[in-house]
Order: sequence, then structure tokens, then C-alpha cells
Amino acid sequence: MTPIRRLAFVVNAQKSGAHELSADLISRAEAAGVATRVTRDFPLPEGLLQDVDACCVIGGDGTLLGAAPAAAAAGIPLLGVNRGSLGFLTTWTAEEARDYLPTLLAGDFATQERALLSCRVGNSEPVSALNDILIKDASNSRLVRLEVFADNELVTDYLCDGLIFSTPTGSTAYNLSAGGPIIHPDAEVLAMTPICPHTLSNRSIIFRAGVRLRVRNLSENACDLVIAADGRARPAPAAGDAIEISLSPRRLRLIQRRHHSHFAVVRTKLSWSGGAAADKV
Repeated sequence: MTPIRRLAFVVNAQKSGAHELSADLISRAEAAGVATRVTRDFPLPEGLLQDVDACCVIGGDGTLLGAAPAAAAAGIPLLGVNRGSLGFLTTWTAEEARDYLPTLLAGDFATQERALLSCRVGNSEPVSALNDILIKDASNSRLVRLEVFADNELVTDYLCDGLIFSTPTGSTAYNLSAGGPIIHPDAEVLAMTPICPHTLSNRSIIFRAGVRLRVRNLSENACDLVIAADGRARPAPAAGDAIEISLSPRRLRLIQRRHHSHFAVVRTKLSWSGGAAADKV
């Protein structure tokens, strides 16, 4: 990999130890002759990722999710340093970030490409999500009836609490909690998982990479929907607007250690059996 000479930092100051860690890493990077810039603001300031070689995100997975669309649009790889809880995406510990920083700055690291979802409501601009797109009743108190088409072919209509559309990366997030499958991040697919469907036969569906999904609201009294991209609420669709979901042509690059193991991360974070305590992720 090309050496890193310009490095941006995105810091979630609400996470314990994030401020101190960022100050330490910035000092070390600048001592190595690397130009740095830093923000603690969300959404990211315009131009933060312009002309940088990489971006270090210090916080939890939510912090990285907030930076992902801008990083993917700029083609900038993200290094996720965990100061949160689970750390499926922010897989680097503070100690690892300090120890490996000279190696990283020298360009000795691997990157892993992750798929993103693209969601368009009516004629609005599409939004991106690294984990998932959620569609549900805006009041959280009513069932919704949602009709789904795949490439203009009717799949079915769901009477449920909502639908989760997930990337392989997001398969270990809300999708998993709702009973959906774990999908390896290299798989070129997307998953659709109903939330509490009112039938025993409805389960997750895995779609191929090129599929274009369309969702229509068939709920009684045309109840208002909320659409959330990685937990960020988006404007509700107007009456008659279709919600279109597909895999984005953009990809997000995550900086990982060489010989990084996705399954080691999953075993550790989900407390799977098989000696998880001995895994080094």
C-alpha cells in the first residue's frame, strides 16, 4: 500500500478515553511527518476527507457508520479504533492503534471492501448505508403492510412491524437481532428480514447483488413510515412514493491488520464457543 502522508481523524468525544487517544495518535503521526486534521463534529464537515490518504475513526461502531458514506464517496479508507462496546467495525484496540501506527503510516496494511446500500424515496437523492435500511411505522405503535418487488417481480406483501434491508456487514446488527442470517462480508448479496411478521412462514430472503427492490406502503389509513439509514432517520415518503433499495456501486474500504479474520471477530464479539477467549482479532 502507498504510505499515509495525510491523515484525518474523526473523534467521538463522548466515548471514554477517545480525546486522550486521539491527541496521542495525532502527536505520533505529526512526529512522523504526517499532516493531520481532526473533527469532533457530526455530520462530518465538508472537505474533511478531501486530499487525505486515510481517516482514523475513534469511537464505536456508530461513529464509523456516521463517517462511512463520506469516506466511500471520497474513496478514503477508514481505520476504526474502538472506544465503544462491541466493535464489529472498529476492530482496532487503542493499544493496537498505538503499536501499529508506524507500520500503518508506512503503508503496511490490508484493506477490506464492504458493500453499501443505496436507498431512494420517490425523486429524492439516494442515501447510503453501510449496515442497513429500516422501514417501519413512524409511531412505533402500528403494524405496517409493505409490498415488495424484486426487479419488477412481486415478492410478497408483509404484515409486520417493519422490514430490515441489510448488507453483509450489517448482517450482525439489527438483522441478526431480528432472526436474520450472518453473512460473510465478501458475499455479493443483500438480505431482507421482516420484523415480527404475522405469519410463521415468512423468513429472511437473500437477494443477488444486482437486484433492484421496490417497496410500497399498503398499510390501512396510509400510516406514516419512517426510513432509517444506519439509524439516521430520513424524510418520510409522500403518499404513493416508492422506496427503492439496491446495493450501491460505491464500496467502503476498511483498514485491517494483515491476516485479519472476520470469523475470529464474530466468535469473540458474539461469544461463540471454540476457544473465543484465545482469539486475537
